[in-house]
Amino acid sequence: MTVSISEQSIDRLGGKGSILVRQRRDHAELDAMMHRYLDPDTTPAQQSELWNRIVQLVFSHAFAEETVLWPLLRRISADGQDLTAGVEQEHQEINELLAQVEKSPDDPQRPEWIRRSFALISQDIRDEEDELLPRLREALSDRRLRQVGAAWEAVRAGAPTHPHPAVSRRPPGNALSGVPLTVFDRLRDLIPVTAPAARRAALVIAGVAGAAAVTVLTRRAARRAHPC
Repeated sequence: MTVSISEQSIDRLGGKGSILVRQRRDHAELDAMMHRYLDPDTTPAQQSELWNRIVQLVFSHAFAEETVLWPLLRRISADGQDLTAGVEQEHQEINELLAQVEKSPDDPQRPEWIRRSFALISQDIRDEEDELLPRLREALSDRRLRQVGAAWEAVRAGAPTHPHPAVSRRPPGNALSGVPLTVFDRLRDLIPVTAPAARRAALVIAGVAGAAAVTVLTRRAARRAHPC
């Protein structure tokens, strides 16, 4: 019988460094931030800060899942293909909805879009903790769970932090897009964009950096394909 990781101890999940413990940690942080955002006592300034943190965590977390975890799950579980297809669809829906929120800051429907996005994120968390992640516990040793956790954390630390609906949900497409998008997103996170002119300047700088990253990757790939 499959047991949700939400109901298991840290030791049972492979120890503090386990991918299952790391996943549950992020899920709990997201849940707490979403509840605080929706609290009537939360000020607009606090909501703005929370929103930025939620978006950054949602997309770095999901990118690392799609790069590290779901390919592994497809290899080790008989129903991995169907399970990951379902959660990838959830990720795509979240991506599209949050992109809509980011592109339309003054739209009167924005609060409803945010509530819908939080509901989708909560459903995604439940599906992962109840259905997908227990498969990793059943198939992998504690040591292997910690190794996967370290790999996932490394990818998450350098992942995109904003929605990009057109990007593939699976390797190698997501990984090839990930480097320039990460540069783009991390610069957006660092540069204040309170005014339209500042936002345009930030996007130009990020775009140039992203293009440079693509050029480097292309040249490296060409050298590997055609060594001297």
